[in-house]
Amino acid sequence: MKKVVLKLELYDDKIKKKAMKAVSGRSGVESVSVDMKDQKMTLIGDIDPVRVVGKLRKLCHAEILSVGPAKEEKKEEPKKEEKKPEEKKKDPKEELAELVKTYEAYYNQMRLPQPHYYYTTVEENPNGCTIC
Repeated sequence: MKKVVLKLELYDDKIKKKAMKAVSGRSGVESVSVDMKDQKMTLIGDIDPVRVVGKLRKLCHAEILSVGPAKEEKKEEPKKEEKKPEEKKKDPKEELAELVKTYEAYYNQMRLPQPHYYYTTVEENPNGCTIC
């Protein structure tokens, strides 16, 4: 995860919308925020800043201000010890029977009847082939 801060020349809301749409469509972008007062765009995600700037330069002038790791809030979760109920052990014969049923159910789907093709030869039907 990277945090990329870009400086853009955004002079209109129309350009802002186009820039946000162009950047949010890129793969790996988690969040996009734009500060119109400072004319800065902040992107968070697994992205290549050079490609993003290349995409934005088609719309407006763009510069990379900073690239760094995204600050992730680490929440310490209290660990609760959960006792898992012990699974009842099955008889090996029952396990084998269950596996055989699963195997048969899977492979019987694969064994569909083959279509029957019927063809005739010239010897069987002398009127089947004519030359005009």
